[in-house]
Amino acid sequence: MAALTAERGLFSYPKYWAECYGTADFLPTTRAEMDALGWDSCDIIIISGDAYVDHPSFGMAVIGRVLESQGFRVGIIAQPDWNSKDAFMSLGKPNLFYGVSAGNMDSMINRYTAEKRMRHDDAYTPGNVGGKRPDRAVLVYTQRCKEAYKDVPVVIGGIEASLRRIAHYDYWSEKVRRSIIFDAKADILIYGNAERPLVEVAHRIAAGETIADIQDVRGTAVIRKEPLPGWRGADSTAIDKIGKIDPIPNPYGADDVGCSKSEFKQAGIDLQAEAAKPIVVQPARPKPWEKTYVKLPAFEQVSVNKPLYAHASRILHQETNPGCARALFQRHGDRSVWVNPPAFPLETQEMDGVFGLPYQRVPHPSYGDAKIPAYDMIKTSVNIMRGCFGGCSFCSITEHEGRIIQSRSHESIINEIEQIRDKVPGFTGVISDLGGPTANMYKLRCKSEKAESTCRRLSCVYPDICNHMDTDHTPTIDLYRKARDVKGIKKILIASGVRYDLAVQDPRYVKELVTHHVGGYLKIAPEHTEDGPLSKMMKPGMGAYDEFKALFDKYSKEAGKKQYLIPYFISAHPGTTDLDMVNMALWLKSNDFKLDQVQNFYPSPMANATTIYHTEMNSLRNIKNNTDVVAVPKGARQRRLHKAILRYHDPAGWPMIRDALRAMGMAKLIGKGPNCLVPEEGRDELKTLAKKGGVSKGKPALTRHTGFSQFKKANTKPRVGDNRQRAK
Repeated sequence: MAALTAERGLFSYPKYWAECYGTADFLPTTRAEMDALGWDSCDIIIISGDAYVDHPSFGMAVIGRVLESQGFRVGIIAQPDWNSKDAFMSLGKPNLFYGVSAGNMDSMINRYTAEKRMRHDDAYTPGNVGGKRPDRAVLVYTQRCKEAYKDVPVVIGGIEASLRRIAHYDYWSEKVRRSIIFDAKADILIYGNAERPLVEVAHRIAAGETIADIQDVRGTAVIRKEPLPGWRGADSTAIDKIGKIDPIPNPYGADDVGCSKSEFKQAGIDLQAEAAKPIVVQPARPKPWEKTYVKLPAFEQVSVNKPLYAHASRILHQETNPGCARALFQRHGDRSVWVNPPAFPLETQEMDGVFGLPYQRVPHPSYGDAKIPAYDMIKTSVNIMRGCFGGCSFCSITEHEGRIIQSRSHESIINEIEQIRDKVPGFTGVISDLGGPTANMYKLRCKSEKAESTCRRLSCVYPDICNHMDTDHTPTIDLYRKARDVKGIKKILIASGVRYDLAVQDPRYVKELVTHHVGGYLKIAPEHTEDGPLSKMMKPGMGAYDEFKALFDKYSKEAGKKQYLIPYFISAHPGTTDLDMVNMALWLKSNDFKLDQVQNFYPSPMANATTIYHTEMNSLRNIKNNTDVVAVPKGARQRRLHKAILRYHDPAGWPMIRDALRAMGMAKLIGKGPNCLVPEEGRDELKTLAKKGGVSKGKPALTRHTGFSQFKKANTKPRVGDNRQRAK
């Protein structure tokens, strides 16, 4: 059995007795629909903050169909009125449990902008209407379920619960909150992609076990007084010390990779004695991480001590590989959250099984003609894989879906394309995307089984692409070619972001992509141009962008097409100074980029960058008390400034940019010259300023400058790895 293979397959369980009812066209949302199916009750009721769209890109539909495939009768209550328990009782009492999710998006990110302004739209709601789900939806929904039927277990999951499984910094309240399982008062939490743990939990509850019996399922978290019996503990500071911290062991250097000598000692293994023994046939030694948990600093400590918070974050991110992850144990008062190791990734045949379930691929009929923007965006796209080994610090995909890429077979993907062609109303012959978290990680995995199952690196591609990582894009190229040959398909577009530092390792892929799958524009995400922020993002330098752009332009020309790259950037990311933003704006201007949509950094729960934002410490490295302080743009004014600099072409931001440039001693960038960033004040603006008493209180008076001579070489092609001319 491979190191990352589960003990039993997802579809290997005996079907629950209710299988005799068959499958439903749509999972029922009302008692009338249940009656039409001949059901007297539901075994499981799913509560979701999204509208019900029976499509494999909507988590609620996937979970519902997977549970249905196990023989359970599954009902759905979508976007219920949370002001009372009545809506939560509309399908009656579930026989087994409630499953609660905020939906495909975190409810707080769905409801508020990065500037904490309330949104008035919701792409997952009919009519794009905002306000159809509460703030912190998992908490509210769980409480209403408990009010409805207090003796029914509540299982929480989805991205909102998943990314709050331990004590975490909450951007909206600007404080560290407890694990969500305490605040929600849920019975069990499932994190990550839920199919494998949820199926096991459902069958065990159906077999008569209680939540008190179901404490050891991978991919789950539960509340306990003490660690599970039979597990040995290690204090987190023995693994990653506060102050002088031992380096993470080289995961490729020995047979027992990723484990310190102290761990072998705790496991009762004498390395010297073992080395002196003659070679004999013995059972395999237990791996030091098996049946081992890590005791994290308590909630009461991390909530007030930033170095301890950063330390706990480092430990959590090191314990995400299902092959070697240890359980986590964190005190919250007189109880603790016990986080079991992650679930094993789905195998290809299991992925095919999940995506091959009988989805209708359209919204529930009760919505009539109301548009659901999220559905309109993905209705002709195909998800070909899960997971991401990029490890970008601002992104939570790795913490949720894991680093192991889980890919579908070509046959499964082609079958879905044919279903889109045959089922989706108004299909024009264009597939809008073949992708996933990253477009070009399909079937890319570690070439070493041992390394894959024991590695604790945060990223397989930063600071450099690991030598063990497969970069052969042949499976993706072959998939693209097969997809183009499907009868009735006119065009296959790639809309998911391309990881360009990977793509340049296989120029054949870039040629295939550029020649056949770009609709004039291709999105890529350098995120920044400067080393400081890039190092905190765990993103490659601009040399990789230049290399990719050269290939993109070359193959576009060979194809006789005019095509353009659309780069995405983040403003106000931890590690970014005002000077970094000015340098990036100068790069944008030199390359004639004028960005309309700009995203300020959004501190989402549990992301590495959020830890840096909160602590102002570089938690990507060993924590050494208060050293290595990171510049973090905080406060509305500085965050607005960074966003304005990124949109240097927008007159609305010019006054703020001018003030900042003068304060930085860079007034030479104000003027009409080609190397200037913003123009001087116009006549009307000067009159207004004169009435107010000057150009800018406390700042130097306005003067003319001929330009910024140091940046005149911006149009010369930099060397690969070069990070552009600097404004310093």
